[in-house]
Amino acid sequence: MSVAKAAIRNHIRRLRFEHGEMTQARLAERVACTRQTIILLEHGRYVPSLALALRIARVFGLPVEKVFELEE
Repeated sequence: MSVAKAAIRNHIRRLRFEHGEMTQARLAERVACTRQTIILLEHGRYVPSLALALRIARVFGLPVEKVFELEE
């Protein structure tokens, strides 16, 4: 039995702009990852760990499901 890779959509780019036009670098600094990771997330080319997803949601003051959505 194979496990399909999760397709996860996120709202990071929109949320950054809604939160004072936060830069990718500033978000990366606040969640302890690289700017490149934020770029990959925003382009849907990287699925974050649960810990990273939770840290990103915390920065925006939102539950994780308001930042990330599982595409069925």
